[in-house]
Amino acid sequence: MSERQGSGAMSGNIKPAGQDDSKKAAPEEDFADIDMKAPETEKAAVAIQSQFRKFQSKKKQEVKS
Repeated sequence: MSERQGSGAMSGNIKPAGQDDSKKAAPEEDFADIDMKAPETEKAAVAIQSQFRKFQSKKKQEVKS
């Protein structure tokens, strides 16, 4: 039997009203090792953007249905 990790009331992850996680300081990420001008990076960016646009249009179509 596989066990799943629960969320919400079942696992006790209830946040008291008024607490907001968005105020936590996010660690600054370092992208210095990525060459943003490299052809491979540009191709990857285009592929990611294409998939995201497909996801957004599919999501929009589901809302209209």
